[in-house]
Amino acid sequence: MHAFNRRSFLKAAGAASATTILGARVGPVAGTLAAAQAEPARPIAANDHIQIALIGAGGQGQYDTSVAVQIPGVKLVAAADCYNGRLEHSKELWGADIFTTRDYNEILARKDIDAVIIGTPDHWHKQAAVDAMKAGKDVYCEKPMIHVYADGPEMIETARSTGRILQIGSQRVSSMIYAKAKELLASGAIGQLNMVTAHWDRNDAIGAWDYTVPPDASPETCDWPRFLGTAPQIPFNGEHFFQWRKWKAYGSGVAGDLFVHLFSGTHFITGSHGPTRGMATGGLRFWKDGRDVADVVLGLFDYREGFNLSVRVNFVDGGEESEGLVFTGSEGTMEIAGNSVSVNRVPRAKEPGLMIGSFADAMQKEIREAYEQKYPRTHPEGAPAAGYEKYVAPAGYSDSYDHFKNFFNSVRTRQQPIEDAVFGYRAAGAALLSNLSMERGAVVNWDPDAMKLT
Repeated sequence: MHAFNRRSFLKAAGAASATTILGARVGPVAGTLAAAQAEPARPIAANDHIQIALIGAGGQGQYDTSVAVQIPGVKLVAAADCYNGRLEHSKELWGADIFTTRDYNEILARKDIDAVIIGTPDHWHKQAAVDAMKAGKDVYCEKPMIHVYADGPEMIETARSTGRILQIGSQRVSSMIYAKAKELLASGAIGQLNMVTAHWDRNDAIGAWDYTVPPDASPETCDWPRFLGTAPQIPFNGEHFFQWRKWKAYGSGVAGDLFVHLFSGTHFITGSHGPTRGMATGGLRFWKDGRDVADVVLGLFDYREGFNLSVRVNFVDGGEESEGLVFTGSEGTMEIAGNSVSVNRVPRAKEPGLMIGSFADAMQKEIREAYEQKYPRTHPEGAPAAGYEKYVAPAGYSDSYDHFKNFFNSVRTRQQPIEDAVFGYRAAGAALLSNLSMERGAVVNWDPDAMKLT
C-alpha cells in the first residue's frame, strides 16, 4: 500500500520518519489492528467484488480512489467531475474504458455500481450523498459531512430509511495509532483527562488552498452551472472553481477542512458525543487574496465528560506543517504526532507534601514528625515514579487504507462503519461551531446527543 496522504499526493513530497527519544520505551503498535494490516489477502469471492464510482475527481477524490482500489476486490468503473481535464486524467489513471461524465446522475442510474466516493466541494456533499443512497448506492463521503447544519439530519435519515452504508472520510478514526491512544486513555495511563490541545498548522500556498488553476479553465471546459448548484449564481470564476475552499459559498473554511479531523479523533479516543458549547476567534491575517474565510482560527470547547478541548489552525506558521493532539490528565500526558502515540506518565503523589522552610526550626520538626506519622510509607522529598512509552505504526502504514478497508467491509457485511452518519455529523457539527461563534462574536451552545444548536 502507499504510505502517502492527500497533501503529499498533491505535492509529491515525501514524509519524514518518526524519531525516538533516547532511553524511552519504544515499540510497535500491538494488537489486532496491526495484525490485520499484515494479514495475507484472502481470496475474494465473485459476489464480494465491489464496483465503485468517483463523484468529484479533484485532488482529494483522486487520492481517495487511489487508496480505495488497493483494497482487494474493489474496482473503479466510472467517474464524474465538472472539469473535462479531470475526467481525462481519470482515464489516464484507471483505464480508458472507465465511464466518465459531468453529470453524476448518469453514474447513479447504472446498475453495475455498488458504491460511490464523494469528493465534491462541501456544498454538494448532502445532495450527492442523498441522491446516491436513494439510488441504492453505498457512500463514502469526504469530510466535513455537512456544509450547513440542515444537511446532517437529512443525511442521517436517508441512510436509515434506505439501509445504505454511509461512511465519512475522517480517516484518523480507523488509525491503529488512534485505537492505541483510545486503549491507553481507557486504561488510566494518564489518569483523569482534563484537557485536549490540538493543532494543524501549514506554511505554504498549497496548504492554504491556493491550488493551481489550469490555463484551459473556461465555461467550455468547466460545467460552471453544475458546480455552483445551490451557491450564489455568479459569472464563471476559475479561482472559485479550483480553489473553492477559500469561499464560504462552497466550503467550510479551516473548521470543515481541518478542525473536523481533530474533533473526530478526540471523539473517537474519548468516546464523547461532542462539546456542549464552543467559542472561537481568528481572522484573515496573511492570505488576503480575495478569500472570505479566516487563515488563523483558535477555538475553545467544553465537554461534559470533564475536559476542555482547544484547537488551532494557523496558515501563517513559519515552520513545517504539523498536526497533533496532546491529552493532559491528572497523572501525565499522551501525545499523538504523525504515526506515533507516546505517553509521559507522572503519577500524582497521594500525600499533599510540605512547604515549611520559612517556619522556625522547632515548628518544622513538629510538622514533619506529624506528617511522617500520617504518611508513613512516603517521604516529602520523594518523587513519584514516572515513565515514558512510545508506540509507532509499522513503516508504510496508511490510516486511509484502513478507513477504506473498514468501509468496504461494511459494504460486504452490512454492518455499520466506524464513522457512520451520526458520528460524522457530531464531528462536523462540533467543528463548525467555530464558524458560528466567529460570525456571532459569541459563545455557541450545542446539544451533542440531540445534535442541535441550543
